[in-house]
Amino acid sequence: MALVKLQTEHFRNLSSVPVSFSPSFNLLFGENGSGKTSVLEAIGYLGLGRSFRVSRHQAVVQHGQQRLTVFGGLDQGLDNAMIDREDPGQLVHRLGFARDIGSKETTLRVDGEAVKNLSSLARHLPVSVIDPGVFDIVAGGPGKRRQFLDWAVFHVEPSFANVWQQCQRVTSQRNQTLRNGRLDEALIRVWDSQYAQLANRLTEARQAAFALFESAFKRLLEEVDAPWVEGMKMDFYPGWDISQPLSDVLAAHREQELRMGHTLYGPNRADVKLRFQGRPVAETFSRGQQKTLVILMKIAQGMVLSSLGKQVTFLLDDINAELDVSHRAMLAKKLYELRCQVFMTSIEPPRPDELWRDGKPEYRMFHVEHGKLKEE
Repeated sequence: MALVKLQTEHFRNLSSVPVSFSPSFNLLFGENGSGKTSVLEAIGYLGLGRSFRVSRHQAVVQHGQQRLTVFGGLDQGLDNAMIDREDPGQLVHRLGFARDIGSKETTLRVDGEAVKNLSSLARHLPVSVIDPGVFDIVAGGPGKRRQFLDWAVFHVEPSFANVWQQCQRVTSQRNQTLRNGRLDEALIRVWDSQYAQLANRLTEARQAAFALFESAFKRLLEEVDAPWVEGMKMDFYPGWDISQPLSDVLAAHREQELRMGHTLYGPNRADVKLRFQGRPVAETFSRGQQKTLVILMKIAQGMVLSSLGKQVTFLLDDINAELDVSHRAMLAKKLYELRCQVFMTSIEPPRPDELWRDGKPEYRMFHVEHGKLKEE
């Protein structure tokens, strides 16, 4: 699926005028504060259910307003060039997200019908963000890499979202029991049992998705001319030594968890270990090498979903500030080969000849000014 229609109300400084996009590449340029990143942020709401820039909805709604709305129309993307994209009646799916700031209520709609879970919305539009903050996947803590992996697991395994939510609730209850001061042994054993069962299901889904990702990543590395390729190793760590049942690990470390007051073993501690010649990549790679690695990891994720018949919508925010011309060209070429949908922002007008030297894909270019998009 590709996002070909977007309309917002009271979303940052964006105009409420609907905009039509290409199912291939969309190049947005404008001055800082013009609203180009806000366009990506609005698209992100439909695929992620939240902003990739800030954690609070209040920061996104226009000043003086109490409700924000984002509407998106999807078609079959590059797999169906026959659809008339100027006719909204030809849309395959319609997605809607609304948030009332005062009541803190969220309304989600798919094809006009109310849905309860963000996963019901997000599964229709796999959105992958590449912005300056994404490079923390390498340099940041395990949580960043778990989030990276779980995005792929969610789109690969339909049941993952529900199991993940159940595991989060059980983990919270278990942590509360550990913090009570006086441990209720019968109760903690109940939570241990539930937690272990859910942990195994989560881990199986993560391992399966990681295997697909690792295979795609290795194929991608074969095409890269970089000195670090040979010594690069990637492993999935489930969060405990899986040679032992998780329930046994929890029981053996009961005193440690009581002292800390929270769960120390299990899927909440999972990680994707990135090493070069046995040492963490964050300690051995230069900033430039880390950027290249993250870009390749993102492309590999796109390869996995593409192999499953899913088109990813990539949001590339201000990558000119992070990547040189050769890396931008490499990224644009790979995403074109994947037949992904791409939204790319920059301050200066894009130069398609620099992005694609061997023939250009279909693209639309927009100048963004004061929250309004004007096609060039």
